[in-house]
Amino acid sequence: MPAATDIMTPLWRGVVVFRAITAAFAIAAITVHHHGFARPVLGWAVLVGIAVWTVVTCLVYSYDVTRRIHVIVVDLLVTLTLMGSSALVLSTEQLTEVAQRTPLLTTVWASGPVVAAAVHAGRVAGALFGVAVAVVDVWVRGFFSIDLARDAILLVGTGFVLGLAATAARRASEQLRRSARAEAAATERERLARSVHDSVVQVLARMRARSGQLDGEAGELARLAGEQEIALRCLFSAMPPGAIGEQDLAGALALLAGPRVEVSVPATAVPLPTADVDELVAVVREALTNTARHGGPEAKSWVLVEDLDDEVVLSVRDDGPGVDSGQLLGAQCAGRMGVSRSIRGRVADLGATLTLDTGPGRGTEWEVRLARVRRGVAR
Repeated sequence: MPAATDIMTPLWRGVVVFRAITAAFAIAAITVHHHGFARPVLGWAVLVGIAVWTVVTCLVYSYDVTRRIHVIVVDLLVTLTLMGSSALVLSTEQLTEVAQRTPLLTTVWASGPVVAAAVHAGRVAGALFGVAVAVVDVWVRGFFSIDLARDAILLVGTGFVLGLAATAARRASEQLRRSARAEAAATERERLARSVHDSVVQVLARMRARSGQLDGEAGELARLAGEQEIALRCLFSAMPPGAIGEQDLAGALALLAGPRVEVSVPATAVPLPTADVDELVAVVREALTNTARHGGPEAKSWVLVEDLDDEVVLSVRDDGPGVDSGQLLGAQCAGRMGVSRSIRGRVADLGATLTLDTGPGRGTEWEVRLARVRRGVAR
């Protein structure tokens, strides 16, 4: 909320200045036309009311804690009351025969609540407040004319357009706030990634490399260390929670490179929606984890990214022992959901296609083809 409040402050200052300027105009108009009033004393009372209420609303609209919709509604009611008093103060000639030269007592000051409602609650509130002021204007005059129609259109249009601008400003402020938070989180993540890569990840990589030379519990610990190495690399390649927009798939996968994982990506960025990048990184992570778990300490993996303009092709290949279809079906029936959920399920959720090429003694290769979103058209 602080960011949204900051960006709306200039608009509220404009509301206050507008309220003060229109009040001065209304006071001047009453002073000029008071000689023709049917009830001059009541006219001066309305002048005092306009001045006092202007001071009150300027103070209220100057502080965020007092800018509330119920306060703006009260402002509208007071304004309409003072506006309606014109029926008692102005003479019949001022209301009808010379209406084009004699404004109502509140004149343009009556548009203050319309502006405040638009800034606070958006286009619908601004338009509705404009309608309310226009209706009272017609009621006081007792007739409808082209001039009154023009004033009504200006009131409603001003409330609607200003409400659109205020809503757009709030959305831009919120998006800027999220982007700043995401950038700060990404910077901190990169710093931690460099620090951990130079220490923890390298140690885990050495333990993984020695897993084939160790037996028993020590060998199992070394294998688990290898899995955690991959997990850490994937963690640092992921965007922080709540990140929006696009992310470079090539940069995210490049962080997975290691002694036994070779990553080949295009020289240029491969931008995709952040959610898609997160899912693809998770697919690669599961594939690399399977290689580390079943391929042995000497197994190597190759990750390849191809940007074909209309689609992105991601392949993960290893030189492990490979698997047959019976093994995959047995694993799924036994409740091990790594392939069916972490790989096939994620790819299906993305709307992409998945191809598996494997067999005993010839390694495993996963290929994912993801259609690129273009010009706002969904895949």
